[in-house]
Amino acid sequence: MPLDSRSLDSAPDFCERIGAELNISPRQVAAVAKLLGEGCTVPFIARYRKEVHGNLDEVQIGAIQERLAYHRELEARREAILSSIIQQGKLTDELKAQILACTTRTALEDLYLPYRPKRRTRAMVARERGLEPLADLILLQGAHGAPEVDAEAFVDVAKEVPDVAAALKGARDIVAEQIAENAEVRGFARDYLAKHGVLRSEAVEPIPEQPTKFEQYYDFSEAIAVIPSHRFLAIKRGEAEGVLRSVLEVDAEPTIEKILEVFAWQEISPWAGQLRLAAQEAYKRLLSPSVELDVAVELKQQADRAAVEIFAENLRHLLLQSPLGERPVLGIDPGLRTGCKCVTLDATGKFLENATIYPSQGPQREIEATVTLMKLIAKAQPYAIAVGNGTAGRETEQFVRRLLRQTEHTDVLVVSVSEAGASVYSASEVAREEFPDLDLTVRGAISIGRRLQDPLAELVKIDPKAIGVGQYQHDVNQSLLATKLDEVVVSCVNRVGVELNTASAPLLTRVSGIGQALAKRIVDYRNEHGAFKSRSELLQVPGLGAKTFEQCAGFLRIRESENPLDRSAVHPERYALVRQMAADAGLDLAALVGNAEAVGKIRAAQYESAEVGALTLKDILDELRKPGRDPRATFEPPAFREDVCTIEDVRPGMKLEGIVTNVTAFGAFVDIGVHQDGLVHVSELSDHYVSDPAQVVKAGDKLTVRVLDVDLGRKRISLSARSEKRGGAPRRGHGGPAPRPPQGRPHAPRPDRGRPDAFRNNPFAGL
Repeated sequence: MPLDSRSLDSAPDFCERIGAELNISPRQVAAVAKLLGEGCTVPFIARYRKEVHGNLDEVQIGAIQERLAYHRELEARREAILSSIIQQGKLTDELKAQILACTTRTALEDLYLPYRPKRRTRAMVARERGLEPLADLILLQGAHGAPEVDAEAFVDVAKEVPDVAAALKGARDIVAEQIAENAEVRGFARDYLAKHGVLRSEAVEPIPEQPTKFEQYYDFSEAIAVIPSHRFLAIKRGEAEGVLRSVLEVDAEPTIEKILEVFAWQEISPWAGQLRLAAQEAYKRLLSPSVELDVAVELKQQADRAAVEIFAENLRHLLLQSPLGERPVLGIDPGLRTGCKCVTLDATGKFLENATIYPSQGPQREIEATVTLMKLIAKAQPYAIAVGNGTAGRETEQFVRRLLRQTEHTDVLVVSVSEAGASVYSASEVAREEFPDLDLTVRGAISIGRRLQDPLAELVKIDPKAIGVGQYQHDVNQSLLATKLDEVVVSCVNRVGVELNTASAPLLTRVSGIGQALAKRIVDYRNEHGAFKSRSELLQVPGLGAKTFEQCAGFLRIRESENPLDRSAVHPERYALVRQMAADAGLDLAALVGNAEAVGKIRAAQYESAEVGALTLKDILDELRKPGRDPRATFEPPAFREDVCTIEDVRPGMKLEGIVTNVTAFGAFVDIGVHQDGLVHVSELSDHYVSDPAQVVKAGDKLTVRVLDVDLGRKRISLSARSEKRGGAPRRGHGGPAPRPPQGRPHAPRPDRGRPDAFRNNPFAGL
């Protein structure tokens, strides 16, 4: 009886299989599968159903969700394959048992290969010519007969078998196809290539005269088993650009010996030579190209997954950057010819007014710019001025700082803000809906200002791929990338929480249980009826039912609500419990929420029940101590050297403070305030051995670096975070020592490690 997805999710063996894959108990897998089947989201399950699944985190729950989808697809494919073979009348009990035992898609497809409808092959032609009995003699490996003699009976000019050689060749074609379609042989060949093969690359003739990003790979080889994702993707990009060609290589003999073993080769048989010839032909013509493709695809998938994880981790840290908070801001999108677009925003990010200044176009224009900017500052009283870090960014920043030093506004912060993706936002439909009457550049300035106030709320409006914190994001599987990045955005939004009465539709879209259409309805309702007064009022929004309310309510905040719990992460389903706690403490609800001393006296154990366990109670009490707390760190502005504004100002040996903008598999890129990020190669990240840059730095970190080299021609800066004596503690104070190199089998050579010029040894670093 076919299994549907619901029965699969709850089947014990299914849960055990996923549990074994993820090192999670089958009971936990079953609990998560049940919650997902009921329409619960990953953030909701992780935050509000801890007792049900045993305190799994979002990563573990997401992994279960992914494996559930994989196994559903596997079961659907298994059923389709069984149906196809049954229709062909070729399903045996043994084959059925093998198909039912498969736990991977690859193994399943290997078993199905002999029965898959295919285009006309040499083996099919040979069978049509009546040569299958001769092929059977080769496979039998009997002790009697002689190939040249027995083949004479199959010579038939009318069937296009003119001689003995043609007969034997046709028979070997049949045998070769059976060999190439044998699941055991294919599995061995694929595994052997993956474990012992080498990826080689070389330059395509003629070799380019000008330097390229791919010079390292003009004559390059590395074991398939250890090649890191960034090098594999660099070679693939070099191929796509017509600069490189690559091939997977491995010794053929072990696989040929395995073929002879599987097909019971008998050295003393007169047919032994024919089977060996068929094995060699099968490997060269059919098996090797097929398994090379399989391994290359798997390599690409592994590289894609690694690159996507790097992008996702960078994005997570970027979205969770420290917010300035609800303070008025003046945003500036700097420019030279077109001037600097200035906007003022109130504490909630509401646009007030704009102006354009031209401080770089001569003394008179600078005086005019000073007057205009002072008027804006006097009127808006900004807590900080956000200056985009693009063209003319540092020059504009210096102009603003000089102006502030000459006035009474010396306490106003001046902060350089990343412009990555701002132009994408300003031309987007979201921006047009928000500001239909404003110019693109003014919208960009608003985005820059809002990014300082709340990076998360503003960056969710932009396609994550446009933010530029990935590695080879344009080369990886775009569906995989989009899915993962969406998961990260949703996770970050729900971790921080959203103020219901000020959130934009794009931000609300990312809240648990709320999609794009419902987010628009919420905003429309808010515009028509005014600010929400309570969480329960959400149920008045058309299309927002009880299930959606359950999923989203805990992640939404209403700061002005009369109910203090509406300002917290306590879920409405637990309001009655908290009221009981307050009553037992002899306090009204408002006196309990935020009263750490009173909350500390509550005995959680007395409120445990079948529905509410110790984990949920701990979360509730933590939230009551600090209701609506922001998990993000306190804002600290970066400090760039004022005398270092362009790459021409950078000199080897300089010590600079910078902000990590991107972490890749081969190092970290650092903004030192000169419009061009520098690279700290993985070998220069710490005084200790570092195998993974993400172990010691993350996007958004402040990092003190030393300039190693400046390549003005290529606009590349090589940096180091190591101490000059190469013996001190890591430059970052909170990471602790990085792990030592693993012991045991040595790794393949790493040609890009340990050399002074990180960019020369990483020509793909800037891709």
